[in-house]
Amino acid sequence: MDESRGSFNAGSAAKAGISFGSALAMVISYTTWHSVGWAIIHGMMSWVYVIYFILKY
Repeated sequence: MDESRGSFNAGSAAKAGISFGSALAMVISYTTWHSVGWAIIHGMMSWVYVIYFILKY
């Protein structure tokens, strides 16, 4: 039986799409500003926006 088939690890998650920091930044941004545009911009900034939000609020 092939053990790698159907498995999902952190390395493939990072290659597959956005990082956890980007997703977190987009959720925080959308919850705060209710704007998809700002959520995309803040998602590109990733952890920078998350740390800014923690320090600011």
